[in-house]
Amino acid sequence: MFRPVVKIACAIVCLLAASFALAQTEFSADIANTGREGGGKNGKVYFGKDKIRFESSRQEGMGGAVIVDLSAHTSTMVMDQQHMYMEMPIQMTSKRDPYHFFRAGDPENACPDWLAQPANKGGTCHKVGNDTVNGRSVVKYEGTNAEGKSGKAWLDPKLRFPVKWEESDGSGWELQNIKEGTQPANLFEIPAGYKKFDMGGMMQRQN
Repeated sequence: MFRPVVKIACAIVCLLAASFALAQTEFSADIANTGREGGGKNGKVYFGKDKIRFESSRQEGMGGAVIVDLSAHTSTMVMDQQHMYMEMPIQMTSKRDPYHFFRAGDPENACPDWLAQPANKGGTCHKVGNDTVNGRSVVKYEGTNAEGKSGKAWLDPKLRFPVKWEESDGSGWELQNIKEGTQPANLFEIPAGYKKFDMGGMMQRQN
């Protein structure tokens, strides 16, 4: 039942490199599925200086969010219906998708950052040039990862983050209704009174 929120979090976390430049501009945006499966708006993202919050628009009676701490390399799933939260390393969230984009140090010369990622060793990267996505000036890139899977990314120089990306399997995502501005600190905190979900204890009880 956690799948909608986690799926969105995985899609965005896969854009982050192991070493990254922290956000220069805080912002919020809608996350839209623009791939062949369609679906329109699928969630919301809030980007602080070193933390991200993902919310799914497909609540399925669950509610909640995924909060990623880029400095601590951890992610926390907040389950509103259960008044609980579950912590896990970023690697557990991002390893689902083998095609990693990145948080670019220099959006005008992002290929070195791209090719430095382990998942892209032996891959390719090509700067296509300037473009526009939803009225924002961006830089378009094309590349392949170590497995030969290709994709495209449109990096926003001001946000230093991809605002659109497409993959060779027909999937695609886009950030829409981007609003720049300082994000409230409580968005990235666990609500008071929520209990930690003990996955290990649950598995022991099932045995």
